[in-house]
Amino acid sequence: MTEISSPKSRHFRFPDALSIGALGLASALLLPIVAVCWIALFPTDNIWPQLWSTVLPGYVLNTVSLMAVVTAGAVTIGTLCAWLVVTAEFPGRRWLEWALLAPLAVPAYIGAYALVDLLEYAGPVQTALRDLFGWRNSRDYWFPEIRSFGSAAVVLSLVLYPYVYLLARAAFREQSVCVLDVARSLGCGPVGRFFRVGLPLARPSIAAGGAIVAMETMADFGTVDFFAVQTLTRGVFTVWLDMNNTGGAAQIAVMMLAFVMLLLVLERTGRRGRYHNSGGRYRPIERLQPRGWRRWALTAICASPVLLGFVVPVGTILSHALDDVSVWSDPAFWHAVRRTAMLAGAAAGIACLVGVLMVYGARGSGLGIVSWAAQATALGYAVPGAVVAVGVLTPFALFDNWLADRVEDATGLDIGLIFTGSAAALVFAYVVRFSAIAHGAIDGAFGRITPSMEYAARTLGASRLTVLGQVHVPMIKGSVLTAALLIFVDSAKELPATLILRPFNFETLSTTVYNAASLEQLGKASPPAIAIIVLGMIPVAILAGSLNRTRPGER
Repeated sequence: MTEISSPKSRHFRFPDALSIGALGLASALLLPIVAVCWIALFPTDNIWPQLWSTVLPGYVLNTVSLMAVVTAGAVTIGTLCAWLVVTAEFPGRRWLEWALLAPLAVPAYIGAYALVDLLEYAGPVQTALRDLFGWRNSRDYWFPEIRSFGSAAVVLSLVLYPYVYLLARAAFREQSVCVLDVARSLGCGPVGRFFRVGLPLARPSIAAGGAIVAMETMADFGTVDFFAVQTLTRGVFTVWLDMNNTGGAAQIAVMMLAFVMLLLVLERTGRRGRYHNSGGRYRPIERLQPRGWRRWALTAICASPVLLGFVVPVGTILSHALDDVSVWSDPAFWHAVRRTAMLAGAAAGIACLVGVLMVYGARGSGLGIVSWAAQATALGYAVPGAVVAVGVLTPFALFDNWLADRVEDATGLDIGLIFTGSAAALVFAYVVRFSAIAHGAIDGAFGRITPSMEYAARTLGASRLTVLGQVHVPMIKGSVLTAALLIFVDSAKELPATLILRPFNFETLSTTVYNAASLEQLGKASPPAIAIIVLGMIPVAILAGSLNRTRPGER
């Protein structure tokens, strides 16, 4: 007798080992976020009322204010420069088109150190002003306060605007000249075409870039710490390390998670544009040809962010690095280089391996929860490093205590904490933080592979694991390598999670820069800062290469 199954049962498939493994990996990456929420809800010592009545309102106000100011500044700079390089022709445009990405290579905290060194009372700018005008001391003239909220906002705006620039430029390039011709025929000038046509069409991309800027601003620690701006991220460090209260730090971290979710919702709302390019055919935009001083004014506008966000900080740091070349031979510097390469390389390799297994396992899974969990791991990229560190340390400590108890029961030996405060915990935090990069790149690469190739291999008797290794991996290795490079660089620059989770007396490039700059020893901070900037140029070069690929017919 033939069993008749319902349509629903015919479509159900039990998940295989790869799918179950993908679910397990996704659960491990989501564990720190779950742990933070659990600690916040059930703290050992609940100091939430005390925080709320004292410092927390100030943390929230400073964080929201800084996010608003930095986002507004970055959106203004990025959108304006993107519109100009796409729609106008001026001297240096082709060079500035990719040079506008250069500030991405400069971590915000390095830009902060360079700004203070340049503009402080003993710095070259104020010294030159005193020599020029004959002023004797600070009472003879007024100069803006350098270590302030405004300076933090300026630095963050100058190093984060490329996120908006990159997305806005892509959106402006996608717009057809036809819609701009219609606006021109209705009497709109260049400014009117920008505000009434170009900007509304690019609004979803600009909103996405602005959301990234806001999240990066909230996650920043080195800059706000150096400028003494009390934000939520700095509050996590203060409550956890100074007050020794993990529950309070987790509660602040949960508030930061709430801000992340709000930003994601606002970004989705910003994508719901009511304006669409309805032209049936694409024609590239014909760039305006300004004359006389206007050409050079456009050059100055687009060159200013590059000058202030890249040339000046890199030049300042490099000048200190060349003042005393002996700092380059300091063994501590090379130990930091080796440790950074080891940690970042391990994080990049593990994140890409996890990404391949998760994406492939989710694509062939019979359970929707596997795909949902794999996509949810992208939340880690939006979560600040300090929050990830709080979530990583507690599960590791629980596991270490459990393992130590079992070993002591069996052998009588007290092995202590093995994973807590180790390089393994730090690598895991990097993977949680940046696995979204690998997931996005690998998922896109799998999407470009026709399913018929896997079907053909499966009909020949190959298992899913064999198909993955012999068919898919060779075809997606380019995307995997690109993701690995980006994760390597981001891991090398990560500061908050590294400060919290690093082993005792274990310095990386980012912590070496932070420790030396905190002691006003910019000379010792310069070599590791230059090394980080050089590493940061890798993704900038990759992005610049993508900018050089023009659409057919575009000049």
